[in-house]
Amino acid sequence: MKAQQTPQIAPHTLATPKVAILLSTYNGGRFLAEQIDSLIAQTHKNWVIYASDDGSTDNTLDLLEKYKKRLDPGRLNIISGPRRGFAHNFLSMTNNEAIEADYFAFCDQDDIWHPERLARAIKMLQLYPGNKPSLFCSRTALIDEFGAPIGRSTLFSRPATFKNALIQNIAGGNTMLFNVQARQLLAQIRTSQEIIFHDWLIYLLVSGCGGHVHYSDQPLVSYRQHNDNLIGSGKGIARRISQTCRAMLGPLAQWHDQIIKNLETCRDQLTPENLRIYEEFKENRQSNLLLRLSLVFSTGLYRQTAAGQISFIIAIILKRI
Repeated sequence: MKAQQTPQIAPHTLATPKVAILLSTYNGGRFLAEQIDSLIAQTHKNWVIYASDDGSTDNTLDLLEKYKKRLDPGRLNIISGPRRGFAHNFLSMTNNEAIEADYFAFCDQDDIWHPERLARAIKMLQLYPGNKPSLFCSRTALIDEFGAPIGRSTLFSRPATFKNALIQNIAGGNTMLFNVQARQLLAQIRTSQEIIFHDWLIYLLVSGCGGHVHYSDQPLVSYRQHNDNLIGSGKGIARRISQTCRAMLGPLAQWHDQIIKNLETCRDQLTPENLRIYEEFKENRQSNLLLRLSLVFSTGLYRQTAAGQISFIIAIILKRI
């Protein structure tokens, strides 16, 4: 992979920035303790956990209460979630004005964070100006349900831009760290709106509105693969083929319908070039075949891999975008 260029920008200085860890839980008692232990073990110590529980019926709440008593007052806060699924649970926390911090990190209940996960992400985002939306994300290490390593997620080497974000999400929410300006963009999406994926949405908003997205090829999170995963890693040929076929048979077009509705909320904040790309995609995605195919050339939309780009063209031909 070609090394990603380090931005030549004067650092935005925050001595010990505060991080709000936005933990979404739902019947996660099986792996939750291991995850919280990894949060406590972070080398960056200025963090507060906000655990939004979406109606657990197992021992999840008991575990959260146990850790709340163990930690210093205010270090772990338990919130009642909206009970509308994981994406809305995360969105409810980004829209919660009582949660204040310099940076925000989405956190899944069954992963394991590497000790330097926060420190390295903060170090990178501090290279960007503090008045622009900034988002960090990374590749993941894959582990099985017992914590044994089983590989790494797909490596993405092309730039993380709006031209990519409009048709593909490379930014796993469980690897994200973002600043206040990115949080403000996401907070414009009201909790009453339907959303598909919270992480795809923030990747779209930050890249589309002139912000900075940094994708690291170094894993900082161990992403647990098990039967209860709501979203899988996409690792492996069989899984990728299955996901591509499912997308082309319907969900991809539905996802884009929803993406367009969400982007309308912030369309006036898109850069002029990204607004042009967005409008052309919105107008031509359901037009005749020639206009649909023209999207590849006139907008420069791309997926990260050759196989992904081929599947995108097939989706265009089948009118599944």
